[in-house]
Amino acid sequence: MTTIPSTFTAFDILGDIHGHANDLKELLHALGYQKINNVYQHPTRKVLFVGDYIDRGKNVIEVLEIVKTMVDHGQAIALMGNHEYNAICYNTKDKNGNYYRAHNQVHNGQHQITLEAFKDNMDLYYSYIKWFETLPLFYETPFVRVVHACWDNEHITYLKQRLTNNCISIPLLEEANIDGTPLNLAIEDTLKGKESELPQGMNFSDKDGNIRTSIRIKWWIEPSKATYKSISVLNIPGLPDTQIEEEYLPKYYQEQQVPVFFGHYWLPYKATNPPEILSQNVCCLDYSVAKQGKLVCYRFNGEQLLTSKHLFYI
Repeated sequence: MTTIPSTFTAFDILGDIHGHANDLKELLHALGYQKINNVYQHPTRKVLFVGDYIDRGKNVIEVLEIVKTMVDHGQAIALMGNHEYNAICYNTKDKNGNYYRAHNQVHNGQHQITLEAFKDNMDLYYSYIKWFETLPLFYETPFVRVVHACWDNEHITYLKQRLTNNCISIPLLEEANIDGTPLNLAIEDTLKGKESELPQGMNFSDKDGNIRTSIRIKWWIEPSKATYKSISVLNIPGLPDTQIEEEYLPKYYQEQQVPVFFGHYWLPYKATNPPEILSQNVCCLDYSVAKQGKLVCYRFNGEQLLTSKHLFYI
């Protein structure tokens, strides 16, 4: 049995917020956090945010104020999500003067709500972009692992060697944005999740109306007998119930590893099918708050066998 030290920090691990400040405040209050000297705090616990604070919802500035203030005063740890990483790339130019994330119609649309929120104070916007650079891509102790989208042991080991304090630095962005480099693959999987190409000729429209030819896959299940339909994170109509091609089979997060928490996947919320852990050591905390779902938290006390009874949401 794993022994938890007396100095262990009890974490409330929160899923993707996406500019929904009212939900964040309501959940913090429900969890027993009080706003003292403008900082949400709890006498015995801290918050661990899994990333994606911006875009989607209109109250982006208030969300960032709450999260950053908690971090600055030692009341929380905030990880980087793919939306924060995208925002850094959207605002950083390569040696040829081109933005790492092109200012095209799709990317502009994805970031538009955030830009609108800061339109009267762009200096504040750029200060938050700099703050995003300080956000680690993952958090790990002997008892828990937290990441935005995917914990791949090989990728995490590689990132520990390349990153500074688990944070991406601007000089690494060029390499990180070259398709196929080890750094690119590690960051893409860690922040955006593993994907599998669909059979030739197949595609679908995602939640934003973009045409996709690959699916986000469940990297936490044993994949050897998986089909496209069973390994897809979301229930996408028309996926074939045929075995996935071997070259796209992922390594998976095995049952004996310590608990891992993440967000990112827009799991659907239904009153008849409330949030639940995915397995005894795997928990996704993104239940689509930006799509009339729920902001979800797991109250982690060091247990190595997770339980859905520790999930809270409003």
